[in-house]
Amino acid sequence: MATPGQTTLPTAEQLRSIIVTGASSGIGAYCARALKAEGWRVFATARKPTDIAALEADGIEAFYLDYREADSIAALVDAVLERTGGTLAALFNNGAYAQPGAVEDLPVEALREQFEANFFGWHDLTRHVVPVMRRQGHGRLVHCSSILGLAPVRFRGAYSASKHAVEGLMLCMRQELDGSGVHLSLIEPGPVTSKIASNGLAWFLKNIDVENSVHRADYQAQLARLRAGGSVSRLKPGPDVVHAALRHALLSQRPRPHYVVTVPAKIGVVLKRILPASALYRVLARRA
Repeated sequence: MATPGQTTLPTAEQLRSIIVTGASSGIGAYCARALKAEGWRVFATARKPTDIAALEADGIEAFYLDYREADSIAALVDAVLERTGGTLAALFNNGAYAQPGAVEDLPVEALREQFEANFFGWHDLTRHVVPVMRRQGHGRLVHCSSILGLAPVRFRGAYSASKHAVEGLMLCMRQELDGSGVHLSLIEPGPVTSKIASNGLAWFLKNIDVENSVHRADYQAQLARLRAGGSVSRLKPGPDVVHAALRHALLSQRPRPHYVVTVPAKIGVVLKRILPASALYRVLARRA
């Protein structure tokens, strides 16, 4: 029994509680289920009722979240904290989409919407949970960035810009959290099997004027790739590789600031380190 003025210690379940966003498919769906199997209390988010129901069917506590809707972010955090008694061990910011298209063809509104979902919403959710983690003296913040946040390629300007922004903002926060017991890590995957390419097709068709673009010929090849679900490569692993990095970031006593995942991503980091900038960008241009 707690003495006057003494708070009750959190349960083991509360110490291993995590919010996983973007859990409808791909990385988020895999990580939510894998963490659940490992004993974590997982609060997963999705936008579609069918995806929420699928998560619940697997014993995962699932909630609606759209990063573009501030009310949904606040409601998620309130609901989670009510269920945990006001504690939260970890946040995995993962939900995002990729707006394809050359920079000169991007309407400003398309870029704003990309940032609302991939950047501002992440910041909003993170700011909601940081005070909780500071009060309890521990926590893990893990953000699923991208190799494109370190090494951009053609026709991915909106997505690359949002990931560059995540990198810069969250690395500053990592330094500001020093000594708080709250650790922050960035996972930077290269190509991983997911629906992000096929999901990007709708955004491409909505916002890019293909027929009147100087990049029309390139876009036709991009459209064929998107309709096929993205590039196919033996170097394109499943989301389990991200889960492995996430586990380390969550459980290690000294989590890394960066987890570069997949062979192409690691090659990109090495090339960025050793090549002159002009040569690097010529190589990256051929990857688009």
